[in-house]
Parts: sequence; C-alpha cells; structure tokens
Amino acid sequence: MAENPTHSLLSRLIAEVFGTLMLVIGVIGAALFISAKTGPLGVALAVGLAVLTAAYAVGHISGGHFNPAVSIGAAAAGRLPWADVLPYIAAQIVGGVLATFLLWLISALSGGKFTADFGAVSNGFDAHSPSGFGIGAAILTEIVVTALFLWIILGVTASGSPAAGFAPLAIGLALTLFHLIAIPVDNASLNPARSIATAVFGGSAALGQLWVFIVAPIVGALIAGLTWKPLFGRK
Repeated sequence: MAENPTHSLLSRLIAEVFGTLMLVIGVIGAALFISAKTGPLGVALAVGLAVLTAAYAVGHISGGHFNPAVSIGAAAAGRLPWADVLPYIAAQIVGGVLATFLLWLISALSGGKFTADFGAVSNGFDAHSPSGFGIGAAILTEIVVTALFLWIILGVTASGSPAAGFAPLAIGLALTLFHLIAIPVDNASLNPARSIATAVFGGSAALGQLWVFIVAPIVGALIAGLTWKPLFGRK
C-alpha cells in the first residue's frame, strides 16, 4: 500500500498508469464485449483478476493503488504522503482514459460489426442505473462499498499482517465481491478514474452524473482512511 521510496516518482507514476489501464481495460472490456453472455459475474471477475495481476506486477513499485479513492484513503491513513496524491491521481486518470481509448479503437476497427456503447457501461443512477436505483442508493452504495474496500486494503497491507504476501489476492477478491453488489445499482464505480474513463466516451448523461462517482467513493475512502487506526490499529 505504501509507495516504495527506492523507486523514483516517475517510476511509481508509470506503475499507476499501467495498473489503472489494466483495471479499466479489464472491467470495461468485459462489460462491453462479454457481459451479454456472462452477466455481472464476468465483469466482476474481470476487474478482480485485473487488479490482482497488476498488483503482483507493479504493486511493489507504487503501492498498487490504481484508484484515486485508494490513494486518498491511503494518505488519510498515513500510508502515502499527501504530496504524492495529486500526481498519483493524474497518473490513474491517464491510465483509465488510455484504456477506454484503446477499447474504443478496437471497436472502431471491427469494420462496423461492433459498436462500443460507453454510455451503457458508465456509472449512473435513475434511468442510467441497470436496475433503476436512484441517486440516494447510488451515493450510499458507493460510500459503503468503497469504505469496506479500503478497510480491507489497509488491513491486508498493514505491517505484520499474516496476509501480506497474499494481499493482491485478497484485494482482487474483495473488488469482485463489491462489484457483484454494486453493478446492479450503478454499474459499480469504487474508483473515480474508472468513472471518468467511461464518462469521457459515454456522452452527456454520463458526464452529468459523473460527480456522484467522484465524490461518493472519495467520501468512503476518507471514512476508512481516517478511522483505520482508531478502529483497527495497534496500541
């Protein structure tokens, strides 16, 4: 979870671009190309596997955040210097948008046989919720699942945790679980970079509702980050 001071900031930012690209290309690629056959399970497994593999690949370099909410929560918990938060967020947004651009390009090169509907895979509520959930449900869901996700991340990456070597596995499985809960509500964000990445290609409706999926995950992350030590830290 903490960044590795033996690596330069540039190396850490490149790792965050790579990891976020993996996360977004995994979850959105599955949502666009295979979810009609698998349903939400395929999408949830894709994002969990993407995070798991990317964290094992580059987590030792940057801490393996791949998510602005995770970086903010880590800073609130004292695991990341606040000075690194904005560069990390910028790298994560770049990685996410690059992923959706690549998916758009793959669709464009299909010869007209496939059209990627980024509006359908963007996060949304009311008419843009897969099951018609309203804004209140979307906000509460994103706050709760992001806070739970951050508590898990902070727990398995804490000093002395017996799960430290398997932290990416626990984090990937947790992200799969929370996507299974949140996909029917609002297509599951937990990650402002993922939401921005699809909204850029998703049209005015997705952009108009984007603020919810920036603010709510950050609120959840701050709750977890600020309460981790009082609730779970050692004396």
